[in-house]
Amino acid sequence: MSGVLQEKVAVITGGTSGIGLAIAHRFAREGARVFLTGRDAGRLEAAVKAIGPAATGVRADVTDLSDLDALYAQVREEAGRIDVLIANAGVVADASLGAHTEENVDLTLAVNVKGPLFTVQKALPLLSDGASIVVIGSSNSVRPSEGLEVYSASKAAVRNLVRNWARYSQQRKFRVNVLSPGATRTPGLMGAVPLPIMEEVVKAVVPLGRLAEPEEIAAVALFLASDAASFITGAELFADGGHAQV
Repeated sequence: MSGVLQEKVAVITGGTSGIGLAIAHRFAREGARVFLTGRDAGRLEAAVKAIGPAATGVRADVTDLSDLDALYAQVREEAGRIDVLIANAGVVADASLGAHTEENVDLTLAVNVKGPLFTVQKALPLLSDGASIVVIGSSNSVRPSEGLEVYSASKAAVRNLVRNWARYSQQRKFRVNVLSPGATRTPGLMGAVPLPIMEEVVKAVVPLGRLAEPEEIAAVALFLASDAASFITGAELFADGGHAQV
């Protein structure tokens, strides 16, 4: 049976773990040819092996414009176009006011703002008519968590970029939206906060009372990537269990 992304070409940055990897798996199952990126060659190889023959790994750092050029050169040579672009690569390196460092601020803004900006801009020549761009945001963009000041600001900046990019939807013939997850059971989050503590916090502030699974976020990304979302552009879709909504 054909999937909803049959014969589509998808590029997913930060696709070696967590939400990005879950999206790559789901897209491949739905028939897409998937190009995924990561900075760690070993994790990238493992991700490609797990996904199967539909996946191609390209080692790339989204803050390095020459890496992005090489990524899109390979996509152009091997696939010729991009139907779905998921700008997922992100980082959490933050603190509270009084404890910020220049290094962490520069890193956060480089990966979370500069990264998606040039990921999208450099993809423009390869986008097919009707292409879908999904930028991964965060519910922190509207309900910041304590100690995530710069991270939250970076995700708010991305939301504003997408609002502006959506103005080009008719001219450029693409759709562009933000998918903003809440707390999700990813290696990054689980490594930063002990699970029992995280679960107690989530029960207190998330109406659904639990963490999201990466596969649940991937299902929303699939919707935005598919023709089912053909009249949606410039939107921010929250998959946060209601955290930022009530």
